[in-house]
Amino acid sequence: LLAVADRGEPVALTDAARERVTASRAVVDARARGDEPAYGINTGFGSFADVRIAAGELETLQLNLLRSHAAGVGDLLPVRTVRAIIALRANVLAKGFSGIRLETLDALIALLNEGVHPAVPSRGSVGASGDLAPLAHLALVLIGEGEAIETDEEHNPLQPSRPLRSNVISGAEALHRAHLEPITLGPKEGLALINGTQPSTAVLALAVAAAEQIARAADIAAALSIDALRGSIHPFDARIHDARPHPGQQIAAANIEGLMRGSGINKSHEFCGKVQDAYSMRCAAQVHGATRDALRFVRGIVDIESNSATDNPMVFADTGDIVSCGNFHGAPIAMAADLLAAAIVPLATISERRTDRLVDPALSGLPAFLTRAGGLRSGFMLAQVTAAAVASELKSMAHPAGVDTIPTSANKEDHVSMSMTAALKAERAVSRAREVVAIELLCACQAIDLLAPLTTSPALVRVHARVRADVPALDQDRALAPDIAAIVALVASGELDAACNGRVK
Repeated sequence: LLAVADRGEPVALTDAARERVTASRAVVDARARGDEPAYGINTGFGSFADVRIAAGELETLQLNLLRSHAAGVGDLLPVRTVRAIIALRANVLAKGFSGIRLETLDALIALLNEGVHPAVPSRGSVGASGDLAPLAHLALVLIGEGEAIETDEEHNPLQPSRPLRSNVISGAEALHRAHLEPITLGPKEGLALINGTQPSTAVLALAVAAAEQIARAADIAAALSIDALRGSIHPFDARIHDARPHPGQQIAAANIEGLMRGSGINKSHEFCGKVQDAYSMRCAAQVHGATRDALRFVRGIVDIESNSATDNPMVFADTGDIVSCGNFHGAPIAMAADLLAAAIVPLATISERRTDRLVDPALSGLPAFLTRAGGLRSGFMLAQVTAAAVASELKSMAHPAGVDTIPTSANKEDHVSMSMTAALKAERAVSRAREVVAIELLCACQAIDLLAPLTTSPALVRVHARVRADVPALDQDRALAPDIAAIVALVASGELDAACNGRVK
């Protein structure tokens, strides 16, 4: 999914998928020609489910569905998120439970491969009956309506930032530029395009991938900080963690111990007589590991949902049945997203505590706020304040969105999941946590500089050098916001992992 979302990897249907789609479409076509009612094929939608639609109006029914449901508001989703949504929806449709025509699915995939990215507002879904509004905005472009995000060769269309409203063009113009033709919807196709959890799932999938990267960066930052604070390597002894074998804890401990191994700083205080370190150092593996285990659970939910049929009704080609169901309900995604938002908080708060120790001379034995001219200069004083502010904000994001429900559609949809709200909140929490870890990395590298001529481990020397390639040591006070932004970008890029030569899992 990341390859499609971030690197523009092309997408194609397998022959088996084409056969499944063709078979399920035959069932829909047969039902559309008959008199038996089938939800969304020859009936209205939601609380209009009991309204029969005349045979001559079945195509208009689907067109009206897309137009009426494109009621989203708020910031537009980033291009990478839109690409992930299209890829996930195409994957669901390819399973053959949706009854879409093959040419319509091919047209959806062509949007990805030709770089046509619908403008999709981020708000408007309650995560039941699928993420209807976001998917309706997306599907409108297929029929030559709606809006798309304008890109050019000088502007990377896969940017993570949110597009501005001024960067949109009409859906018809976007298709024209890509030499694509608008489609005409057949029976059930509007419903097949918008009835699913793919926007919520896409947001969560990208968020959990980013969170996993932050977890690795947090282990790196912790190793740097613990070494700079002249903490002990012994709490990361594998025997300790084998005695309490939570997988995430074992991985985090191995990462930190492996990164610190061979440190000259560590060797310099080998016989200092200190019995044990503060929790933010000594318990780093336990806290980081608990977050890692939660992320593993979230990834499992995302993997299942990404490969699940979430339509209503479901089309079973082998029996010819069309069955109403509730697979569109986003409860699994909502709960997983809420867990992610909560699980990332301890990773950030323990990082902020290590940052605080680094800048406090009473705790670190280093110059106050990591500057040699304290008083005249303030050094990293406000960087720690920023970390504290963001860590505190993160705590408010831990409140679950999925515990809320509000009836919609005249109480036909009387219990909803709020999965999109939960996923967007988790996405924001992950972004904030990355900022906290980036600040720790900056402070830890400055502390390593101040300990010269003592040197850290070979692995952490490489990490330090990679940070210094983007941000120089703080010799004179300067605005720190650009430095923080640079290391946030470094963490997001994955290049920090690469600097460790595969040591960090």
